Amino acid sequence: MTHQLNSERRRPRIRVAVFACIAIIAIVIDQLTKAIAQELLADGESVAVIPGLLRFTLVHNPGASLGMGSNMTWLIALLAIVACVVLLVLGLRTRSMAWTVFLALAFAGAFGNLIDRVAYADDFLNGKVVDFLDYGWSVGNVADVFLMVAGVGIVVLILCNVPFGGRRITEDTHSQGKDDSQGKDEGTC
Repeated sequence: MTHQLNSERRRPRIRVAVFACIAIIAIVIDQLTKAIAQELLADGESVAVIPGLLRFTLVHNPGASLGMGSNMTWLIALLAIVACVVLLVLGLRTRSMAWTVFLALAFAGAFGNLIDRVAYADDFLNGKVVDFLDYGWSVGNVADVFLMVAGVGIVVLILCNVPFGGRRITEDTHSQGKDDSQGKDEGTC
């Protein structure tokens, strides 16, 4: 019983470590791919990768998705800061490893694009995001891919009823022999 309680107390540290590792690796991948795109492509230059499906086209986007809000870059940056803080807090509060993974990916995507808005700004938070993945109908970047994967993952978690808080092992539960959580994310899918 004591071993299981000690194990449960260590799990938050494991989830924090998982969140941090995923976020750091994803941010590095995002920033590295953006740097490579800026090094190898000229503005507006387009290179076919998968004909009819994917091209590399370098674009510096001041707006949000599909260029919306181009004249409100500072507001988009402020919303990204708020989103990063909220995602970080949620990532630290969840007891579910599945939620941890998808919140870390969402944080990395939002933070990766926020880095661009700060790093390439010449006035208050008016920097442009480096986009280079051209799908024909939209141009995005790896941070956007992380955001999309996180969004789909979170919707699946919600639809499968995977609890955000997980199940907590308490001394009452142990004394009644009702410990069925074992740190697993439970849901209906």
